[in-house]
Amino acid sequence: MISYVFDYFMKSKTRKAISKRFKITKTGKVLRRPTGQNHLRAKKSGNAIRQSRKWVETSKWEGKKIKKLLS
Repeated sequence: MISYVFDYFMKSKTRKAISKRFKITKTGKVLRRPTGQNHLRAKKSGNAIRQSRKWVETSKWEGKKIKKLLS
C-alpha cells in the first residue's frame, strides 16, 4: 500500500533528449529544428538552406505530447 501511494506522488522526470531538441516559447508554442539538415544539401538552393536555419512550430497535438514529456 505504501509503495502505491509513493508512486502516485512522484514527479515525472524531464526527458533530456526531448529538452535538447525542442524549445517552448513564452506563449506556449513548441518549436523544433527543420528536417533535412545533415546531407544532400548541395542540390538545395541557398535560399532554401537559409530558410531552414529557422525554428519551426510543431503541430498542436505533437506539441501537447512534447510538453507532457518535458513536465
